[in-house]
Amino acid sequence: MTNSALVQARSLRKDYGRGDGLVRAVDGVDLDIVSGERVAVMGPSGCGKSTLLHLLGGLDRSSGGELWFHGRRIGQLSERALAEMRRKEVGFVFQTFHLMDELTAQENVELPALLAEVPPRAARRRARDLLERVGLADRAGHLPSALSGGQRQRVAIARALVNEPVLVLADEPTGNLDSAATLDILRIFESLHATGQTLVIVTHDERIGATADRLIYMQDGTFTDETTLVGGTRRSLSTLIELEDSTGE
Repeated sequence: MTNSALVQARSLRKDYGRGDGLVRAVDGVDLDIVSGERVAVMGPSGCGKSTLLHLLGGLDRSSGGELWFHGRRIGQLSERALAEMRRKEVGFVFQTFHLMDELTAQENVELPALLAEVPPRAARRRARDLLERVGLADRAGHLPSALSGGQRQRVAIARALVNEPVLVLADEPTGNLDSAATLDILRIFESLHATGQTLVIVTHDERIGATADRLIYMQDGTFTDETTLVGGTRRSLSTLIELEDSTGE
């Protein structure tokens, strides 16, 4: 693994099934992600984007190739060590939020910290600070059922950050949101990127792709194109907001 890479994959592969039913969801992918980078992965449904994200975050094990995270070879980690890595070093944001319905926004954000053995007082403080950061301090005591889709996603982002992860992985984070809520989430990702947070975002949303440092396209489990977005090719959030306003969306 190179010294500058937070994540490095070489010939990474994930297979499902066997024989005639074999599906190669990720097929020989090479990838380097450096600290502080914002990477967007785009492609059609079923192309392997989400599977790739699950491999990078240790939610699933690869069928072949090598993957290093923060200097460790993932394939050599025990299940216990892998679970600890997920709890403490990786934050996950999903399209369907995955909040606990019976817990308040504050309790949902606190929960991963408590599971990582953060003292309760510190967990509460982190949760309060993060809910304020995502603009939901006044909704801390509300259950998910009392929140809008955009608000629930903001709670999910706060939850992903509560253990101060080195990497945040987001799988279609705006897929269930309207245009206004999407811009709210984009603002949060913009602020995270400004503070040096490493982000990998799987998305169909070209607005998210346009604001990334690097845009990767997938097809049939492989990378078909990769573009580094600099200067005029990368759109700022303010530009996107202006475009939204001008089109009336």
